[in-house]
Amino acid sequence: MITPQRILVIRRDNIGDLICTTPMLHRLREAYPKAWIGVLANRYNAAVLAGNPDIDKVFAYQKAKHRPPGLSRWAVWMETARMLWQLRRLHLDLVIIASPGGARFARWLAPRYVLADKGEQGHEVERCLHLLAPLGLDTAPGNLVLHAPLVTAAGKPPRKPIVGFHLSARKPQQRWPADACTEFILRLITEEKIGEVRLFWAPGASDDPHHPGDDAKLKEVLAKLDGLPVVPYPSKQLEELIAGIATCDLFVCSDGGAMHIAAGLGKPILCFFGNSGTERWRPWGVAQTILQPSSLNVADISPADAIAGFRTVARQFSVEEG
Repeated sequence: MITPQRILVIRRDNIGDLICTTPMLHRLREAYPKAWIGVLANRYNAAVLAGNPDIDKVFAYQKAKHRPPGLSRWAVWMETARMLWQLRRLHLDLVIIASPGGARFARWLAPRYVLADKGEQGHEVERCLHLLAPLGLDTAPGNLVLHAPLVTAAGKPPRKPIVGFHLSARKPQQRWPADACTEFILRLITEEKIGEVRLFWAPGASDDPHHPGDDAKLKEVLAKLDGLPVVPYPSKQLEELIAGIATCDLFVCSDGGAMHIAAGLGKPILCFFGNSGTERWRPWGVAQTILQPSSLNVADISPADAIAGFRTVARQFSVEEG
């Protein structure tokens, strides 16, 4: 294979998947410092690449299932077709397919070479790097690459540690009940002497067919913790979620996009796993405690187990006051 000068990586699935691709993108940049490197993502996940120095351009298309009200499927498809035509005119040397469904895009783009073998073993970060084996670049992967937007803190920050807690999860078996969340937060404040708990959640109603939200769950938890240092952190946009997590010292969440964001920002993590594999999807490169019940249902994790897990990851991180 020739030394590629125009490279496109296709990663069209979820937020965490795209973050797990960033060590591979960094390895490409190290190997080909003068090459043009682009990424084909979607508008749901593309924000995690903002400020990434390893990428020259991000092309983000609208998935039909994520289209806003009033926009037809036909309009979405036509916009995507125009973007693919723009990419085809670049005469790409190499397309790397890092997610399912990428092959049909690659055929439209007509590159000189296509790499698509991710392998079947190891963490998703390692599987992505395996794509570069034909180039001889599948060496030990480095850290995730994620840049948080600048945030101006309001008021004086608490001297004690700030814990971020994400209440939501996409998969039903990854969701922790509101009562368990409430008891856990109360014990964090009263027993672990946490200065502040910042709550993150998927905004919206639970019956939203496109993006089910947890506004009702948040309201229930806040009502039971009234008067305590528990602060909701709205994040309607992905950029806001990244910026909010960056303000925390330690993060608690179920397996999902927020977990990988926290890992990309170097936060120690207490994470709850339901019916997903820890070998492939655990947080990459940070201190962590994973709780996964034998039932593979996060609802079966007790607040006491969560507190014990929190203490374990806090010891690893050696969180200090001030």
